[in-house]
Amino acid sequence: MTQAHDDRLKALFAQDEPPARDAAFSTAVMAKIARRQFQDDVALLSGASVIGGVILWVLWPSLTPVVTSLSQGMAPVAACLTLAVVVIQLAGGRPAAALGLEHD
Repeated sequence: MTQAHDDRLKALFAQDEPPARDAAFSTAVMAKIARRQFQDDVALLSGASVIGGVILWVLWPSLTPVVTSLSQGMAPVAACLTLAVVVIQLAGGRPAAALGLEHD
């Protein structure tokens, strides 16, 4: 083949190549996007926490009697549920194994 023919083939194949990418630029842009999303999430969660705290602070005097009466009746149930969760976690999250229902 001649040099001119080779140059035309190279030019033809060059059109099919993907565009050049700058890895450092792409990394910097992705880091900036991730940082902005993180800051947005922190701002949203901080605002929700503050609003929730203020609402709870305002409502706490009226909620105290309700919480006290419910807690006296729910203490045994809460203890049983806590024990069940601990057993399931110690069994590796397999309730059948914790209850002895799993066959080898």
